[in-house]
Amino acid sequence: MRRAAAFALTLTILSLIATAPSARAQLFWPFSSPTPEPQPKAIDKQKEPQPAKPKAATNTQPAIKQPKTAPVPSVSPTTGSLPAATSIDRKRDAVNQWVVGIAAGRIEGAPLRLAAELAEVTDDGDNLRVMPIVTRGVFENFTDILYLRGVDAAIVYGDAMGHYKTKDRIANIDNQVAYVANLFVAEMHVLARPGINSMRDLAGKKVNFNVAGTAAAFTGPLVFERLGINVVKQFEPQREALAAIGKESDVAAIVIVTTKPAPSLAQSNWPEGFRLIPVEYTSALEDYYVPANLDPSDYPRLIPEGQKVATIAVPVVLAAANAAAGSDRHRRLSRFVDRFVERLGALQKPPYDANWKSVNLAATVPGWKRFSAMQQKLGTLGVTTSSSAAAAVDKNVARKQAIRAAPDDAAEQEKLFQKFLEWNQGQPR
Repeated sequence: MRRAAAFALTLTILSLIATAPSARAQLFWPFSSPTPEPQPKAIDKQKEPQPAKPKAATNTQPAIKQPKTAPVPSVSPTTGSLPAATSIDRKRDAVNQWVVGIAAGRIEGAPLRLAAELAEVTDDGDNLRVMPIVTRGVFENFTDILYLRGVDAAIVYGDAMGHYKTKDRIANIDNQVAYVANLFVAEMHVLARPGINSMRDLAGKKVNFNVAGTAAAFTGPLVFERLGINVVKQFEPQREALAAIGKESDVAAIVIVTTKPAPSLAQSNWPEGFRLIPVEYTSALEDYYVPANLDPSDYPRLIPEGQKVATIAVPVVLAAANAAAGSDRHRRLSRFVDRFVERLGALQKPPYDANWKSVNLAATVPGWKRFSAMQQKLGTLGVTTSSSAAAAVDKNVARKQAIRAAPDDAAEQEKLFQKFLEWNQGQPR
């Protein structure tokens, strides 16, 4: 019994030792206060962490973090070729290196058709590609060469140079745009309603000149002004005006300036009495224009067999930006000139436009300077330059024009004819 009591006492003592101090106090003296919870120690202000003192300035520059750069493409060790993206870039550069953009004109005009034929014949794959561009009109093609990206050359009319020299007064314009070749001439067509027999009959009446920027909108009013005939000018799209004039319309005539035959006139059935009226060649028109005629073969529905309609024509010029020698633009245009001269013979054969047959590379353009690469090319070929007017003018036509200009005055007829011949002979050759 004593052993059991001693063992129990030992267990009790061990359990007390293992109990927390506050609990032991409660077991031995139930009225004692519990041990208070430990409080956080007071912070010694003298031992508070002080702000770090600034370090003394040194001459050492801080390291600059370099931007991440794309890895340089490398040749594949398995295929031995460049990555696809780099190959595309190289192809893009190759395709664009020898592209010549040529401002042509509106869809209904002959210059766009001619530019398309020029592009077809001169095409040489990646070595040369001519891109015809549909524009606002042949007249504005001149400014496109100066200001529009992607335009290196253009088909323009010769009288545009005079306009920019005298009216717009663009400084040094004849050194900024030069001619590659005098291609041929574009005839002035005046389609009139019944009862209109001459240009003078149109005085005070409404005449349509196509939309602004086209050859008709520029050359047409200028010719009427020089002839002293005041008309009511209208600038509606040609196709709409042609469709309306055959019906009830207050438009007395439509002016079209293009190489003959103009499809819009040749392929239409006009009501009885519609006709193409003559445009007299006078001294007022001799600076930029030449005599011409329209034949029944051109317009069988408008000109009776055996008759001709006398008119005037303006030179059609293949022009180029007079880029500085050695520039990328000049190199592209020089290659184009070489190819154009080489392939002109192909253009002068069917099925291409018959007007190419009259192209004379040696012909000059009054008031213009020749593109330097073309001048060098002609020198290499031993070609002697000649007057563009002399190449284009038929003296018999000039004589008839003089008769029409002064029908009742033989002396004035001869004066006009001789004056024209003097001017023609005075052109540089």
